[in-house]
Amino acid sequence: MDLVLDTHSEGSWTVVTVEGELDLSTSPMLKEYIELLDEASSRLAFDLSRVPFMDSSTLGVLVTCLKRAREKGGDVVLVGLDGSPMKVLTLTGLDRVLVPVPSLAELPS
Repeated sequence: MDLVLDTHSEGSWTVVTVEGELDLSTSPMLKEYIELLDEASSRLAFDLSRVPFMDSSTLGVLVTCLKRAREKGGDVVLVGLDGSPMKVLTLTGLDRVLVPVPSLAELPS
Protein backbone atom coordinates (compact mmCIF):
# COMPACT_ATOMS: atom_id res chain seq x y z
CA MET A 1 0.00 0.00 0.00
CA ASP A 2 1.29 3.44 -0.90
CA LEU A 3 1.53 6.22 1.64
CA VAL A 4 -1.07 8.96 1.19
CA LEU A 5 -0.56 12.32 2.91
CA ASP A 6 -2.99 15.22 3.08
CA THR A 7 -3.17 18.44 5.07
CA HIS A 8 -5.96 20.66 6.34
CA SER A 9 -6.54 23.11 9.21
CA GLU A 10 -8.51 22.55 12.38
CA GLY A 11 -8.47 25.82 14.31
CA SER A 12 -4.84 26.68 15.09
CA TRP A 13 -3.67 23.14 14.18
CA THR A 14 -2.33 21.91 10.87
CA VAL A 15 -3.64 18.36 10.54
CA VAL A 16 -1.56 15.92 8.53
CA THR A 17 -3.72 12.92 7.59
CA VAL A 18 -1.65 9.82 6.97
CA GLU A 19 -2.97 6.71 5.22
CA GLY A 20 -0.85 3.59 4.81
CA GLU A 21 1.97 1.86 6.64
CA LEU A 22 4.72 3.92 8.26
CA ASP A 23 7.98 2.02 8.13
CA LEU A 24 11.59 2.28 7.01
CA SER A 25 10.55 2.61 3.36
CA THR A 26 7.86 5.30 3.86
CA SER A 27 9.33 7.33 6.76
CA PRO A 28 11.56 9.38 4.40
CA MET A 29 8.45 10.44 2.44
CA LEU A 30 6.77 11.58 5.67
CA LYS A 31 9.93 13.45 6.68
CA GLU A 32 10.07 15.33 3.36
CA TYR A 33 6.38 16.20 3.62
CA ILE A 34 6.82 17.55 7.16
CA GLU A 35 9.84 19.63 6.13
CA LEU A 36 7.68 21.37 3.53
CA LEU A 37 5.15 22.22 6.25
CA ASP A 38 7.76 23.10 8.85
CA GLU A 39 7.78 26.83 8.20
CA ALA A 40 4.02 27.09 7.86
CA SER A 41 2.89 25.69 11.20
CA SER A 42 4.23 25.12 14.68
CA ARG A 43 1.16 23.16 15.81
CA LEU A 44 0.95 19.84 13.98
CA ALA A 45 -1.59 17.09 14.57
CA PHE A 46 -0.88 13.80 12.82
CA ASP A 47 -4.10 11.89 12.13
CA LEU A 48 -2.88 8.28 12.20
CA SER A 49 -6.32 6.65 12.37
CA ARG A 50 -5.71 5.10 8.89
CA VAL A 51 -2.24 3.76 9.73
CA PRO A 52 -2.40 -0.01 10.36
CA PHE A 53 1.34 -0.35 11.05
CA MET A 54 4.06 1.98 12.32
CA ASP A 55 7.63 1.08 13.23
CA SER A 56 10.25 2.86 15.29
CA SER A 57 11.85 4.55 12.26
CA THR A 58 8.79 6.79 12.10
CA LEU A 59 9.19 7.81 15.73
CA GLY A 60 12.52 9.45 14.93
CA VAL A 61 10.81 11.57 12.26
CA LEU A 62 8.03 12.57 14.67
CA VAL A 63 10.42 13.40 17.54
CA THR A 64 12.47 15.65 15.23
CA CYS A 65 9.24 17.35 14.18
CA LEU A 66 8.28 17.83 17.84
CA LYS A 67 11.66 19.43 18.67
CA ARG A 68 11.31 21.90 15.79
CA ALA A 69 7.73 22.74 16.74
CA ARG A 70 8.63 23.34 20.39
CA GLU A 71 11.54 25.59 19.38
CA LYS A 72 8.88 27.80 17.75
CA GLY A 73 6.54 27.60 20.76
CA GLY A 74 4.34 24.94 19.16
CA ASP A 75 3.53 21.29 19.70
CA VAL A 76 2.86 17.97 17.99
CA VAL A 77 0.07 15.53 18.85
CA LEU A 78 -0.86 12.13 17.40
CA VAL A 79 -4.54 11.53 16.68
CA GLY A 80 -6.46 8.27 16.39
CA LEU A 81 -3.70 5.86 17.38
CA ASP A 82 -4.69 2.22 17.61
CA GLY A 83 -3.09 -1.20 17.29
CA SER A 84 0.53 -1.26 16.11
CA PRO A 85 1.07 2.54 16.14
CA MET A 86 -0.15 2.84 19.75
CA LYS A 87 1.86 -0.22 20.78
CA VAL A 88 5.16 1.10 19.39
CA LEU A 89 4.53 4.50 21.00
CA THR A 90 3.84 3.05 24.45
CA LEU A 91 6.60 0.40 24.32
CA THR A 92 9.18 3.12 23.67
CA GLY A 93 7.73 5.41 26.35
CA LEU A 94 7.27 8.16 23.78
CA ASP A 95 3.55 8.39 24.59
CA ARG A 96 4.66 10.74 27.39
CA VAL A 97 6.32 13.06 24.85
CA LEU A 98 4.27 12.60 21.67
CA VAL A 99 0.84 13.04 23.18
CA PRO A 100 -1.88 10.74 21.81
CA VAL A 101 -5.29 12.39 21.29
CA PRO A 102 -8.35 10.17 20.68
CA SER A 103 -9.91 12.27 17.88
CA LEU A 104 -9.64 15.55 15.99
CA ALA A 105 -12.59 16.84 18.01
CA GLU A 106 -10.38 16.58 21.11
CA LEU A 107 -7.40 18.62 19.90
CA PRO A 108 -6.07 20.96 22.62
CA SER A 109 -7.07 24.59 22.15
